[in-house]
Amino acid sequence: MSDDIVREFLVESSENLDLLDRELINLEKDPGNRGTLASIFRTIHTIKGTCGFLGFTKLESVAHVGENLLSKLRDGELALNPEMTTALLAMVDAIRQMLASVEAIGNEGERNDQELIQTLTRLLQGSTAASIAEAPAAPAVSPAAPIPLAPIELVVPPPDASVAPRPIELPVTPAPVAEAAPKSEAKAEHVEHASDHGPAAPSAESAAQSQSRTAASESSIRVDVTLLDKLMNLVGELVLARNQILQFSNATEDAGLLAPSQRLNLITTELQEGVMKTRMQPIGNIWSKFPRTVRDVATMCGKQVRIEMEGKETELDKTIVEAIKDPLTHIVRNSVDHGIEKPERRVAVGKPAEGRLLLRAYHEGGQVIIEISDDGGGLDADKIRRKVVEKGLITPEQAARMGEREGVNLIFLPGFSTAEKVTNVSGRGVGMDVVKTNIEKIGGTVDVQSKAGTGTTVRMKIPRTLAIIPALIVTSGGDRYAIPQISLLELVRLDGEDAQKGIELIQGVPVHRLRGRLLPLVYLNRELKVEDEAPDLSKLPAVNIVVLQADERQFGLVVDEINDTEEIVVKPLGKQLKGIKTFAGSTIMGDGRVALILDVLGVAQTSNVVSESRERALSDKEQHVASMAGERQTMLLFQCGADGRMAMDLSLVARLEEFKPEMVECAGDAQVVQYRGQIMPLLRVSDMLLGSGHSNGHGRGNGKRDLATNLQVVVYSEQGRSVGLVVDRILDIVEETIVPQQPSKRDGLLGSAVIQQRVTDLLDVRGFVRTANPDFFEAPVVAGER
Repeated sequence: MSDDIVREFLVESSENLDLLDRELINLEKDPGNRGTLASIFRTIHTIKGTCGFLGFTKLESVAHVGENLLSKLRDGELALNPEMTTALLAMVDAIRQMLASVEAIGNEGERNDQELIQTLTRLLQGSTAASIAEAPAAPAVSPAAPIPLAPIELVVPPPDASVAPRPIELPVTPAPVAEAAPKSEAKAEHVEHASDHGPAAPSAESAAQSQSRTAASESSIRVDVTLLDKLMNLVGELVLARNQILQFSNATEDAGLLAPSQRLNLITTELQEGVMKTRMQPIGNIWSKFPRTVRDVATMCGKQVRIEMEGKETELDKTIVEAIKDPLTHIVRNSVDHGIEKPERRVAVGKPAEGRLLLRAYHEGGQVIIEISDDGGGLDADKIRRKVVEKGLITPEQAARMGEREGVNLIFLPGFSTAEKVTNVSGRGVGMDVVKTNIEKIGGTVDVQSKAGTGTTVRMKIPRTLAIIPALIVTSGGDRYAIPQISLLELVRLDGEDAQKGIELIQGVPVHRLRGRLLPLVYLNRELKVEDEAPDLSKLPAVNIVVLQADERQFGLVVDEINDTEEIVVKPLGKQLKGIKTFAGSTIMGDGRVALILDVLGVAQTSNVVSESRERALSDKEQHVASMAGERQTMLLFQCGADGRMAMDLSLVARLEEFKPEMVECAGDAQVVQYRGQIMPLLRVSDMLLGSGHSNGHGRGNGKRDLATNLQVVVYSEQGRSVGLVVDRILDIVEETIVPQQPSKRDGLLGSAVIQQRVTDLLDVRGFVRTANPDFFEAPVVAGER
């Protein structure tokens, strides 16, 4: 038997089995759909006939008894019930297993399917007195026996004289059976496969149908995946050669070379896009298996679940599809097992008995977003925190500081499970951590959002492809590195004096205040062990900061130079470098030199900036963790006078700004600056609260003023108007439990508290502004204000 014929049979049978899974699930929802039932019958008949032709008798015997049951269903002699659906799905699984054995060892393997055959036979006889299923060797008795699908379908290699089509065409002669409708369906199926492989002369009616179906079949061909991978590698090499030629032509400025190089660039780009499209697959290819998965898990758990899909046509690279298949399957199983409640519980809380699982995919910002949502009971963050503490994965203090969203995302910790007992579905504590690891390996992120009683949504962000990606090229320590643009947020350059004052140390950690937020900094040279110490900022003409995002946390990567953006071809690292978390791969630059691709998440983890930024980012999450004496609040600390310290609620801060002294103007007896289309009054905190002359270099009145020092201003906005609070120096942003111990009777102060083990005055921002500028809250917004 020709290996090509068997291989073609395996490919088509695998596609047919996937189709059977979907159609059986749909048929269970709509048992009266005659079209679906006829399609299922034809598919099984095709597989059975081909098995007999190729001599796979075990496969044929299982498919034959299933075909007999489907024949009774098609003829209306039996009514489909859940037991029949389960048995037919079990038949599909058995056929799939035997096909896998045929592919691996060339035969069905040692197996005993008598129990499955007896179950199908019992269901076949359950409602009628029909005879037991006939032996497979009597195809003429079958209602659709004349269908020659399998033999004709397998006439693939015409040059091979050993596979003569003549004996295969013998069954084409129609038999005088009284079932007109099934014959017409069988005939159409025969014509479809005949047109695919160019059989002998059909009738006039068949020829007309064959012509229409030939156009459809000739519009696509099967291509081996290894051939596509080889083609993709060649295109990658072509892209590298294109980059080298472009770099050379730009350097030489040869007009004769410039036009051909630009033409080469255009053709290479179009070829690259075309080859990339051949590797793209709709995500529906993965999702098509989920209705069966949902049904099996729901049946096992005693639940009713309806699955819905949006965006099945969203395309991903084949490597991405393979990488996310297992994580998606695990999340779908978890949603049915853990998320959706049992029918009686849903009805008790006013929900429909049938749960809803929604799969949604769409493009956003060059990435693909995949959401898996259920309308179940949601996740209990308190229960998750208790479980995590019990298992010793985090400390009770860490759990107490966590907000709702962080508590929910603890399910990604290794060894965590909320299942009360271990089952064959869940409870072993292996899964969600692997899901997150696999998604992050391909440059993606995964996040969980849940609301108790409403449901849970798992959201993934993944790149469309990994083969050729846009990247930012930077230089550090004399070497070039590539940073995938998928992790890039923005670029910041600090020149001259800003380079010295723009970077501060808070508890030994370098940070940059970017639009009022503390951005932790990582020096790439130090992480790569090129330098042991941070550079002397006073000797640098400028500081280049690449603002990146890893694990939904932002940090700044300080590099020597920022070169350019460029499309790079990702090459895997050798086994000697695979264990280094800092690097994700390598690429060849236009000059032929190798550049390493930075793993942004790995850099963040090795520098510990992810965990540190998480602690600082707690200020952005609405936490109200009550304690015995007060509440945790996020405060802005600043210096007031020579030695005084003050704090204000960070939620009242619109922005932190610096103004040069020459920008300060006078309007009446007030100092103002022009700010975003407004005339913003300035209020000097030290002068107002401590009296003239107490400010540290910025005092108004009798104190000396350093006209060379910029003014640090806290912008407070309300009702479309802004006012600037001039402070001596911004110190830090902290989150602590504030306990006012010495209430103040002075306007503009709430009292005093101990913050960072020092006595600190608490500024009453609204009271202070009202005292210094009584008209601020009453004045209307003028037309020019924004």
